[in-house]
Amino acid sequence: MGSSSMTKTALITGGTSGIGLAAAEIFLANGCRVALMGRNADRGREAVQYLQQLQPDCADKVKFFQGDVSVPADCQRVTEEAANWGGKIDILVNSAGVYWEQALADMTEADFAAMVDTNLKGTCFMTKYASSYMEKQRSGSIVNVSSDAGVHGNYLCSLYCATKGAVNMFTRAMALELAGYGIRINAVCPGDVLTPLTEKQLQQYPDREQALQEMASVYPAGRIATAQEVAEVIAFLASDKASFVNGTVWSVDGGITA
Repeated sequence: MGSSSMTKTALITGGTSGIGLAAAEIFLANGCRVALMGRNADRGREAVQYLQQLQPDCADKVKFFQGDVSVPADCQRVTEEAANWGGKIDILVNSAGVYWEQALADMTEADFAAMVDTNLKGTCFMTKYASSYMEKQRSGSIVNVSSDAGVHGNYLCSLYCATKGAVNMFTRAMALELAGYGIRINAVCPGDVLTPLTEKQLQQYPDREQALQEMASVYPAGRIATAQEVAEVIAFLASDKASFVNGTVWSVDGGITA
């Protein structure tokens, strides 16, 4: 990850599956220490085992920390634990997120809280606590996993769109706030990606394959993304190769917002 003589430490929320786990693979392959944050301890253990089997040489460079990003105290504790373990925090990837389709008429206050607390509050507080470490070392990179739904409106997910639109504007504003400390912050906006979250969505339909084809048909590329394709962009933005990229909202959506 650039020419730094010291091993970088990356903290990834939602790191036990999907885009977060795919990013962890790349960071590990690039020589980083990787701290995974997630709510589920079993999934955390499985993710660590998966990464260790994939890259046995890096077995001691990956660790799981249990925590819920919607709880600011967890954000603070896990950031501290990860920094103590890794010696510092160079990279934060805010990949934890929730999604469901819902008409506004059906939305409850609990639905609102669950979506906003994970997608927006979690991103804000993880950024707050991780950037405090980055400020001391006067360097760091943060990548927020947003969505094409933060760029344009999508049918039956107004609340999700609102949270991701907020993440995009938070990213731009924080780029100005943190630039003086040598910290960069960017967002990636994937469209549909083949992840456990999407699989859950597809399982609701009687014919999964047909549902997947319909999902893919709206993309100019004629398919949806893999988690790896999004993770490659995250890894680039987090790396020294993107040293002059700051405050951007990168579409990784096969052209759907073009």
